[in-house]
Amino acid sequence: MSIAERPDAQTRIPAARVARFTAAAPFFLSFLLIPLVWIGAIQGGLWVLLVPLATWYLFSAIDTLAGLNTANADLNTTEDQLFWYRLLTQIWVPLQFVTLFGLLYYVTRADHLNGWEIYGVMFGTGVMTGTVGIVYAHELLHQRNARERWLADILLAMVLYSHFRSEHLLVHHRYVGTPRDPVTARYNEGFHRFYPRVLRQSLHSSFRAEKAMLARKSLPWTHRSNPFWRYWALQAAMLMLAYVVGGWLGVLLFAVQAGVAIWQLELVNYVEHYGLTRRHLGEGKYEHVQPRHSWNASHTATNWLMINLQRHSDHHYKPDRRFPLLQTYTADEAPQLPYGYPLMAMAALVPPVWKRVMNPKVRAWRARYYPDITDWTPYVQASTPPPR
Repeated sequence: MSIAERPDAQTRIPAARVARFTAAAPFFLSFLLIPLVWIGAIQGGLWVLLVPLATWYLFSAIDTLAGLNTANADLNTTEDQLFWYRLLTQIWVPLQFVTLFGLLYYVTRADHLNGWEIYGVMFGTGVMTGTVGIVYAHELLHQRNARERWLADILLAMVLYSHFRSEHLLVHHRYVGTPRDPVTARYNEGFHRFYPRVLRQSLHSSFRAEKAMLARKSLPWTHRSNPFWRYWALQAAMLMLAYVVGGWLGVLLFAVQAGVAIWQLELVNYVEHYGLTRRHLGEGKYEHVQPRHSWNASHTATNWLMINLQRHSDHHYKPDRRFPLLQTYTADEAPQLPYGYPLMAMAALVPPVWKRVMNPKVRAWRARYYPDITDWTPYVQASTPPPR
């Protein structure tokens, strides 16, 4: 059933309403994290906790009040009508750049901050560059024009995770739910096992994917068109700038925020596909990606914060849709998370809690969509044949 044919199609938001600034305004709430991280740096003390408290708890609390947003934007909305949404992701890039390096300059010279307070400021900065910066980079890298992809590269370089672009476009979207995708968390795999595995495997798989693309053109991996040269150059430039503004302490603090941002990203990656696999059809063939292969969440406020990333079922079904046009699905169409990403990510940090909540949901998903599969061991162990 197509989106247009779904029974809830009459609840669609008209394009003219989508185009209004008032419709886009809630997504600008993420910009509040910039003054919050500066307040923490200036005030010190417990003020350094403002950003984690806002992203993890405040938006989740608003979810409980605002409930679910199950309305879907008109898919005929034009690019021109999405002006405010496109502006949102693009102006974040210079704002994050100035904030990050401004903070490095400030905290490395701030006499009123002790070591733990400095760490707290940079931890909060990493929460910001991960929860907002990488999510915005994800939106930008999916666009077809070079300008937005360059902006994505700049954001990813600020957290030393530039290869995410190659991994996401060439590996994750192509092989999600199969043994070839490092990012698909396996059933019963705790986050603390998933995290080191995905860090190692995604770097290797992204490089191999780019190398294979060049090989198909009879070019070596060292060819200048390999984007890894750009990735390494941008990351080196960011590290050099961190040294210029803050010395070796600035480099260390830059690495701290990058590490926190990467950790935030991979927590979200863990949540998005936990335990969901595509059916192996034989001889290395797998079924097409469907909305049921990603966890969906329609929670209002956390979707404002993460620009509809939680409508992940539709993102994988139609990866080229800009975030305001991503559709949400009912429980009959896609598996649903009980809470938004921030609360689910906190649950993931405590594997017994996570498994108590999510394992029954995965088993129910299996029974609903694949009742004929009686032995899930090859899927759990990722031992089904690699996709062709």
